[in-house]
Amino acid sequence: MIKRILVIDDDEAIRKVFLLALEGTSFQVDTVSSGEKGIEMVQEQSYDLIYIDLKMPGMNGVDTLKKIRKINPDIPVYIITAYYGEFADQLTKAQADGLNFELMMKPLTMDQIVCLTRGILEGSTLY
Repeated sequence: MIKRILVIDDDEAIRKVFLLALEGTSFQVDTVSSGEKGIEMVQEQSYDLIYIDLKMPGMNGVDTLKKIRKINPDIPVYIITAYYGEFADQLTKAQADGLNFELMMKPLTMDQIVCLTRGILEGSTLY
């Protein structure tokens, strides 16, 4: 069965890196440019993994995570950011509120994206 991934990031270059990194895999990747669009996608489709940028215009990654958790509390969510310090208090509060997520620091290489994704969805870290 094909595993579905959603990438929510306002940076088109980052979305393209995820698409390029995962194009040779068996994963189906959808990308959107905002938290609001990401919420719509999660309401319409089932995903096996979601990557969320933290700093986005409009709805930031923490607010997006909160809404995703109301729709699906169990899906693996990885917040990818270069702005941890700016959002540290919000992330700490989200964890204290029981919102499950993992945090990864940007930049990620294409190999790291593939390895991380396979590890999460297949339990494998081999290329």
